[in-house]
Amino acid sequence: MTTQRRFVERDRNWHPPAYAPGYKTSIPRSPSQALVSLQNPSVSELTGPDFRKLRMGAHDNDLLMNFRDAEQPGLPVGERIILFGRVVDQFGKPVPHTLVEMWQANAGGRYRHKKDAYLAPLDPNFGGVGRCLTDEDGWYRFRTIKPGPYPWPNGINSWRPAHIHVSVMGPSISTRLITQMYFEGDPLIPICPIVQTLNDPEAVQTMIGRLDMARSRPMDALAWRFDLVVRGELQTWFENQ
Repeated sequence: MTTQRRFVERDRNWHPPAYAPGYKTSIPRSPSQALVSLQNPSVSELTGPDFRKLRMGAHDNDLLMNFRDAEQPGLPVGERIILFGRVVDQFGKPVPHTLVEMWQANAGGRYRHKKDAYLAPLDPNFGGVGRCLTDEDGWYRFRTIKPGPYPWPNGINSWRPAHIHVSVMGPSISTRLITQMYFEGDPLIPICPIVQTLNDPEAVQTMIGRLDMARSRPMDALAWRFDLVVRGELQTWFENQ
């Protein structure tokens, strides 16, 4: 268990509203009553799981390889990419040894999920999930393929931009973060009903990965940087705490 911390209050105006009619599935699942604010968070909320002893598989962060076995020796179809970045708190302090998980559609825009009925074929060599731990300076890294955009039944002709789902566990339950990374320059980003639930253009920018040619590998893969900021730790403790 990590050292006990305090975290600044979350700015809910920064996040999209729970009820957003343009994003139709938010209508039935948005809460009908106001949230209850807990003034005295418990120890379990201020601390979090310690992943330093978690043992990773050799290809857990390599989606080109982690779905292979003796019967499936091929490689995924699609544009090979490197997804990397740094996990920091809102004061810029790195968050080491935290679990970063990701999941995505294949190059055709289809997820390996039984409820995904999109016409694009499944890729027999691509599972679409990965995980890794951040290092001492908060860095994480995945190797994968760029996912394809796909249609979804929100409007007459709604399409999701290409995106990768990302989850960060630490450093405490209070900093749990699940988000999506979009790709810089994608024309579908500004017309996506889910993206449009964000009122602040700067908030949208925090969800866009940037092409990094310096980290790209010639004749192999383009690199996309996506930094993640979780809630910060208050630097000054009051004397009664």
